[in-house]
Amino acid sequence: MIDSSNSANGAPGIIARPARRNSSGLRRDLQLLEILGSPEAVAASGLGVSKVAEIAGRDKAQVSRTLATLAEAGLVSRDPESLLYTLGYGLYALAARTAEARMVSVSAPYLKRVSAATHETTHLCVLRGGTVLTLKSEMSNHTYRALGWEGVSVDAWGTSAGRVLVSDWDVLALKDWYDTHAAKVAAQGDSGQPDLSPLALESGQGQPGSQRQSKIQTFDDLRSEVGLIRQRGYAVVDEEFELGVVGVSAPVYDFKQRIVAAFNVSAPKQRFGRHLEQAGALAAKVAMEFSATLGAPVETNTAPHVRPMKT
Repeated sequence: MIDSSNSANGAPGIIARPARRNSSGLRRDLQLLEILGSPEAVAASGLGVSKVAEIAGRDKAQVSRTLATLAEAGLVSRDPESLLYTLGYGLYALAARTAEARMVSVSAPYLKRVSAATHETTHLCVLRGGTVLTLKSEMSNHTYRALGWEGVSVDAWGTSAGRVLVSDWDVLALKDWYDTHAAKVAAQGDSGQPDLSPLALESGQGQPGSQRQSKIQTFDDLRSEVGLIRQRGYAVVDEEFELGVVGVSAPVYDFKQRIVAAFNVSAPKQRFGRHLEQAGALAAKVAMEFSATLGAPVETNTAPHVRPMKT
């Protein structure tokens, strides 16, 4: 905007705009988040205001106000008893959504390779508590095919994808997860509403009142299945549930060697049943190549890193 008054040399002057906000405030906020994410903070299960201020070299009152603001936004959490601050669930949720968004954006060529080789629809799946959620589907060219089911979720423990997604958990975490979610499924019973998603077909949920014939009847069954998945690098479901649908799933690892997703292929047994082992090996190979783009070590597929996980 031009000022109507003249400048010192007689030329029209320009109205001074407010100075751009200095980013130093944001940097100071990020510094506090980095401190709370440090090994020292993690080992101590959090840090108090005084310690954070000491490490940051800043005024305690100023740090206290900033941490309170970050807590309101869910980026940090304060224990009401110890008064220690830790990184908040809001920050972890944001990081998880960002990671999944990146997975979806870069997964397409890898899903296409599996779909082209198997001639079946391929899915990128993640775990949501006791269910498996499909983030992305790559279509096959078959007249009868599984459609795109992004956003659809089904019970995890009864699917090859779900079994893969918990196959790097330790025994205690796996037992707790199984007890919680298998009991939940049993208590809910059949809702009577058919779910025609590919994973639902695979797990026998595609028909109201369908009788499941899953080989996972007990926790020991699940534990044995997890051991087999770790050994061969993928999971197979071969018409366990009376719907004539089979499937394979292979794990996707992140840079910490954690299983964060699964490639799944499900199809009618009449067409796909003779190729399960071949398809499983292919899915595992391509999933490992995809994992490398997420920073996973190349050797992850042969030696899964067993880790504890919350339900």
